[in-house]
Amino acid sequence: MLDFLKKFRIFFGIMAVFSVICLTLFYFVLRPKKSLPIFNPADVNSELVDSTMQYVEKYHTIADFSFTNQNGKTITQKDYEGKIYVADFFFTTCGSICPIMTTNMVDVQKAFLQNPKVMLLSHTVFPETDSVPVLKKYAITKGVDDSKWNLVTGDKKAIYTMARKSYLAVKLGKPSELYDMVHTENFVLVDSKRRVRGFYDGTKKEEIKRLIDDINWLCSEE
Repeated sequence: MLDFLKKFRIFFGIMAVFSVICLTLFYFVLRPKKSLPIFNPADVNSELVDSTMQYVEKYHTIADFSFTNQNGKTITQKDYEGKIYVADFFFTTCGSICPIMTTNMVDVQKAFLQNPKVMLLSHTVFPETDSVPVLKKYAITKGVDDSKWNLVTGDKKAIYTMARKSYLAVKLGKPSELYDMVHTENFVLVDSKRRVRGFYDGTKKEEIKRLIDDINWLCSEE
């Protein structure tokens, strides 16, 4: 038996190497390719979607908008045209989840500071108190890069409409108060075609890592 093995050791060695190569190739060929879903209103928790949009099953995109940022500049969809961006909703006096979310959004900012394809967009849900000077002070305090990240305020109805009909990310507040909103911990990933590609818990570091990974994947695909 030993003589047989010695006689064919080269053959068996070649076959072993060939088998390893084949198995490796099969692994990479058969391994599921990473992909990100495209979210429509019908795919999302109905609590986060305006009732007029809950039936929409395809072709959903972020609507045009016009708000004012921390520098008093008007920010529109044109400023985000062709960009991959992360949107969220907050208010400057929030003492619960907002500070954590902002800190984590700063980490996203750092990860893509040198990548012009990626931007950030934070909407206040209390525009009556979060004026331009208030947002500017907040931006300076938190380390917001003005070229990468806009903190925006504006008409409350318009912000509400974007939150519920475009980003699918904000719950209703008091039913008795029109356009009242309860912001959530959601970070919303939007691709360069205005499509929602993911939702992430902005208070959790592991979710921020997943968000960064997904942004990198989108950058490589687009």
